[in-house]
Amino acid sequence: MAAKQKGKGSEEKSSSTENMVFVGKKPTMSYVLACVMQLSQGANEVRVVARGRAISKAVDVVEIVRQRFMPDSVKLGEIKIGTEIIGSGDDQRNVSTIEIELKKV
Repeated sequence: MAAKQKGKGSEEKSSSTENMVFVGKKPTMSYVLACVMQLSQGANEVRVVARGRAISKAVDVVEIVRQRFMPDSVKLGEIKIGTEIIGSGDDQRNVSTIEIELKKV
């Protein structure tokens, strides 16, 4: 019975992150293609999320999708910036975050 409850929780988490692309260490075009695939398969919006050094790559991803791959069919939505506290105790540090929304026109 506990396994069923755990399964339900993981389903809820995946549904809230299904239209998100988390930018990290992979090449930029990997994230661009992930965004284009989601938008072409019926998603009305995609959120590109990054933190720390990956923020500039996330901006590059959004601009490549907007200008090269889908110039007339995608527009910028909401852009959220923030700070997360990473670590605990004396090892805490602030890490910048960004969330950029791409919407179909």
